[in-house]
Amino acid sequence: MTIIGYIKESFTELKNNVTWPSWAEGQRLMVVVATFSMLFSLAIWGVDTVFGELIKLYYANFS
Repeated sequence: MTIIGYIKESFTELKNNVTWPSWAEGQRLMVVVATFSMLFSLAIWGVDTVFGELIKLYYANFS
């Protein structure tokens, strides 16, 4: 199979066999993904900050 054939089959697959969400469902899912992405990034920032402070205390006390 050539790359052109692969691309054509991919577009056919997307057009005919994939069930796409409605516009409203897509917007709702985007809000859910954005919300969880922000919450996850805040959690990682918090853990990073705590570990950073712990490492500073460790090196300040044991250097």
